[in-house]
Amino acid sequence: MSMANPTLFALLCILSLFLLAFFVHADSHFEGFEAEDDDLEDSSIDPASLRSPPLSDPTPLSDPTPEPPASDLPKSPPAATTTFDFWDDEEFEGVPIEHTTPDPPSDPKSPENATAPQTPPTANPPRSFTVEIVCGSFLVMFAVNYFTGKRENENIALSWAAQFAAKDSTFEKNFSLLGIGDGGDDAPLLLKEGQTTFKFYASGRRYCQGLLATLELKSRHDLIARMYNMVVPCRDEIAFEVYMNDDAMDHVVFAMAKKKAAKAMHKDVRDLQRFASLLSPPTARKWVVDDLAVISESKEVAADLVTDAVIDQVFGDKAFEKFGKGLISLHFSDQHPGIHKKVLLFKFVLPAAKNMADMTRLVALVPYYIDLIGRYKLSSQARSKTEAARQKAALEAQKELRNAQQEAVQRRKAEKKKMMEEAEAKLSAESIRKKEAKERTRQMKKAMPRMKMARGA
Repeated sequence: MSMANPTLFALLCILSLFLLAFFVHADSHFEGFEAEDDDLEDSSIDPASLRSPPLSDPTPLSDPTPEPPASDLPKSPPAATTTFDFWDDEEFEGVPIEHTTPDPPSDPKSPENATAPQTPPTANPPRSFTVEIVCGSFLVMFAVNYFTGKRENENIALSWAAQFAAKDSTFEKNFSLLGIGDGGDDAPLLLKEGQTTFKFYASGRRYCQGLLATLELKSRHDLIARMYNMVVPCRDEIAFEVYMNDDAMDHVVFAMAKKKAAKAMHKDVRDLQRFASLLSPPTARKWVVDDLAVISESKEVAADLVTDAVIDQVFGDKAFEKFGKGLISLHFSDQHPGIHKKVLLFKFVLPAAKNMADMTRLVALVPYYIDLIGRYKLSSQARSKTEAARQKAALEAQKELRNAQQEAVQRRKAEKKKMMEEAEAKLSAESIRKKEAKERTRQMKKAMPRMKMARGA
């Protein structure tokens, strides 16, 4: 028993120590109780999670619990969110609860941070002014081209006027009044109607009422049009319109142009299509170059207008390449559609300003044909044919006029009927019934025989 008592006593002591350690460790998890032995504190509990929530008093409370000693055991990672397992709701009432979520510390060795490389912030690229520079350059080029092109067109027009409308020139010798106004020394020769259109007037010559020359130049002042003309070339042109007196021009329908243009004129121009036809070159006399085609009402008219002088000076094989290549068309007609019936039309290509003298012989054709056609008389046989053709054309014109008038009347009737139908569609059923009854009554009165009443003697 003496040996058993010490053994029993030792077992009881060890059991008591284990029970004491168990109770101490269990009581340290409740608020207000601290562990009596620091060695029994669990290292997995974060002291930061045992802080009390903020109170209404802003004064911070000191933590009486001393920091635990450093331990060689690995610490567990901190909780992702702040826990309030030790918060007693019954002890503090009315105090707002702040739920703060502290950012978890980043571990550079974690796989998330290892796979996502950190890119440095990129600076904004410098602003590009390419569009502004291009637009500004285009506007500057457009303005410069406008003034230079305008000046170039004016130089061409003034060069033509100085060559053919100045003192001792072709028109000054053949017309008594040049330019606009009263014809004084200070009167301008040219009338500018646009940046590409210039006009010249002349009058005071026998056989004609006057002459109008229109210079149609390229749109050199327009940068876009100039670029377009580089792809699709065009040329400067001048057109002369001579208005003949009614008694100074016989029955003449005549035209001459290059073959392709002549075919288009014969197809499109009304008087040429109705009265004239394309002529084949004669074999018994000299004729124009093969590049040109003649359209005439008769061979007699063509032979009388295409004289030897014209062939030798302008339209012959030797002279055409040098003096006649600027020809576009000639068109003489006493049946011209428009205000003036008897008209001579000339169209030429304008050369450059420094080469304006190259078209001298072409311009000389204008007064030449005024005198030639003013003196020209058809033979009796040719006149009878032309008069018959004009009478036939007049009858056809009257027929076309009547047909047009009848079509206009039918069109007006159809429009009136359509308007009445639309108006009837908008009427009510009662209005339609009354209208039908009225129409029926009118038809019955119209069908009844008329009776005359006579008084007895």
